[in-house]
Amino acid sequence: MAAPALMAAAARPDSVIAVTVRKFEFVPHEINVIRGREVTLAFTSTDFVHGFNLPDFAIRADLVPGRTTEVTLRPTKPGRYLFTCDNFCGEGHDHMAGVLVVNEA
Repeated sequence: MAAPALMAAAARPDSVIAVTVRKFEFVPHEINVIRGREVTLAFTSTDFVHGFNLPDFAIRADLVPGRTTEVTLRPTKPGRYLFTCDNFCGEGHDHMAGVLVVNEA
């Protein structure tokens, strides 16, 4: 019986980071993660179907209000990677962006 519990624990990401999304911001707008560690970004939109686009990782998701959308990744290269909202959400949309900062351990 212990084996399934160990397998379930191994399948979990190293961390989960909650991100609130609303016109015209991601909170937090800078997300720090560790290279090589799996992380899940748990997005909650409060007002609109925003988008999450992290092109350097080929990741894209719709962020529907009232629902948590999880995006899991394991970054392999340190650096600063821009992410944006790619669903037009109004006058401030052009500035709706953030950065994923991948640090060495």
